[in-house]
Amino acid sequence: MYLHAFASGTGEFVQLFEPTASVFEKEGIGHVVASFGTESGRVPYTVFMAKKSYLKENKEVAEKFTRAIKKAQDYVYEAPAEEVAKTIQPFFEDTDVELIAQVVERYRQQESYAKDPILDEEEWNNLQDIMDEAGELPMRMDYSKLVDTTFAEKVSK
Repeated sequence: MYLHAFASGTGEFVQLFEPTASVFEKEGIGHVVASFGTESGRVPYTVFMAKKSYLKENKEVAEKFTRAIKKAQDYVYEAPAEEVAKTIQPFFEDTDVELIAQVVERYRQQESYAKDPILDEEEWNNLQDIMDEAGELPMRMDYSKLVDTTFAEKVSK
């Protein structure tokens, strides 16, 4: 794996997800010098998709799911970082809760966590720009043809 290669001295830089980047920093293996989230601008990192037919037939389920996402987003920004860290710690069993709390706070300061479930057109286009620049986007897709923010807008009021 690339992180093991970097840790053993191969390579000059590596892009890591948290909390691995902070663990490497704490252990003196490397230093966090930039954040993709800060440097790239706003991008839709995680997106939930459903077919139009599903949304039409399951409006209540879709709205409840979207409301739960919004509630979680609010929690991440409103609860103390230590509380959020304890909540997510089972997903990072080998990482100290204190370090996870530092990561939560870093992500808050960088606004890496979305504050609402609305995927806006600027974020959509920014992601496509990044993918296009990397040579990974065979064709751009029109925001209005693929994105429906009806439920996200409703629960964000």
